[in-house]
Amino acid sequence: MRVLVTGAGGQLGRDVVAAYEEAGHDVLACGRKELDITNLDQCQRVMTAFQPDCIVHCAAYTAVDAAESDIYGAYLVNAVGTRNLAVSSEQAGAKLIYISTDYVFDGKGNVPYYEYDAVSPESVYGQTKHAGERLTQSLCSRWFIVRTSWVFGLHGANFVKTMLKLTRDKPVLQVVDDQKGSPTYTVDLAAFLLELSQTEKYGIYHATNSGACTWYEFTQAILEDAAEQLHWPVTARLEPCTTAQFPRPAPRPAHSVLEHMSIRTNGFKDLPPWREGLRRFLLAMQHDPELYLN
Repeated sequence: MRVLVTGAGGQLGRDVVAAYEEAGHDVLACGRKELDITNLDQCQRVMTAFQPDCIVHCAAYTAVDAAESDIYGAYLVNAVGTRNLAVSSEQAGAKLIYISTDYVFDGKGNVPYYEYDAVSPESVYGQTKHAGERLTQSLCSRWFIVRTSWVFGLHGANFVKTMLKLTRDKPVLQVVDDQKGSPTYTVDLAAFLLELSQTEKYGIYHATNSGACTWYEFTQAILEDAAEQLHWPVTARLEPCTTAQFPRPAPRPAHSVLEHMSIRTNGFKDLPPWREGLRRFLLAMQHDPELYLN
């Protein structure tokens, strides 16, 4: 299979490229230098030259708080860029996998969201990602929309790395305990995308590591497992706090746990528990933790 990956230099993109290459597929890894997704003509030229069977669209504007003031920039990448890929993939006869987010929901409920629940994004970031979903659905005939959340991996900045740095340097660390979701290891998500793309089981999927926790509970697990696996020097005292104590420009969904109905009903194996993913992530860091934190 010929696979084009956008955002190939990013946290998820790098693991997606690795997963497809290890499986023996022909991969065109496109970062910003190789493909400007906001340029329709360039998208069409690249598709014509490579003739992909599948496009895994990992590129996105993900600066959630910055998007609140940079509305134009966020829509340009997440909506217009996705439109360009949707049009180009349809012309090439390729499948399109669009990576979306739990931010399409407002997070005001207290039960997991199913794939076809009504969306109600409150942040600009969430609104732009929802726009990308709609454009994918309306312009493609062979599409997968995969919503995920709380992503962490070896290649890029993420919550796990931030907590490892902070808990080594700060005497007290307050972490939000009233937002609940599902941490997701990029390696596990990439493996699911690889499996999904080789089918014709189109539609919307929720793909996170199984289980859920708050940010505070996630941090507790990070510290426990890092102490055991990395012998990590933790000097900080961990304290729970509320979202209200740390106001941010963009609203965060308080409860954004995603139900995996589509994975089950389509016969796929669910992603492993998030704690297991965290331990494998830390295991991958073992040979040189500082390399990945800098």
